[in-house]
Amino acid sequence: MPEKEKKQGTNISRRSFLKGVGTGTVAATVAPSVLIGSEKAADAQAGEAVASATIQLNINGKPYQVEVEARTTLLTVLRDGIDTSGNNVDLTGAKLICDRGECGGCTVMADGKPVYACMMLAMDAQDKQITTVEGLADGDDLHPVQDAFIQHDALMCGFCTPGFVVSSAALLSENAKPTLEEIKVGLSGNTCRCGTYPFIFDAVKTASKKM
Repeated sequence: MPEKEKKQGTNISRRSFLKGVGTGTVAATVAPSVLIGSEKAADAQAGEAVASATIQLNINGKPYQVEVEARTTLLTVLRDGIDTSGNNVDLTGAKLICDRGECGGCTVMADGKPVYACMMLAMDAQDKQITTVEGLADGDDLHPVQDAFIQHDALMCGFCTPGFVVSSAALLSENAKPTLEEIKVGLSGNTCRCGTYPFIFDAVKTASKKM
């Protein structure tokens, strides 16, 4: 991200945020790891009482400035966030399903690694390159994984599909020619309640040949 863009948002850690408002009420609503962060940033802002903060996120190569609370997840920002210019982020490919990091329907990439957006706080996504399923295609040209999912009809109800597509793309970026067993392990964090796994595995194998 260009240096000028970094300076536009408020880069605030969860630690400094919570030290500002007091850990009593807020800490009860967020994960125990909220205290991880920069000691210098925490000390610098220890006296500030802040109920929310404006941060900058880079999503699909585009900067967004959004106001968040300490407990706001990346998934909430993607689906329901409004940037400071009043525009909806409106990236609803990542699905809110289990909301507890078990099904993989909300999978996105953070610096190329698959993560559950429902389990990542928006503040932790600062300075990371976030890629959603919408960001995989190049205009009207689908990503090889997206194309292969269509070719193999690797979906049924479709709720889990965006998460599987993102996880598959992340897998192939790390391992261009995975074995079937490696595909199964690589996608083990995603669940398909409709049971389309054989078609999904075939789609990943086809995409690997194209990539």
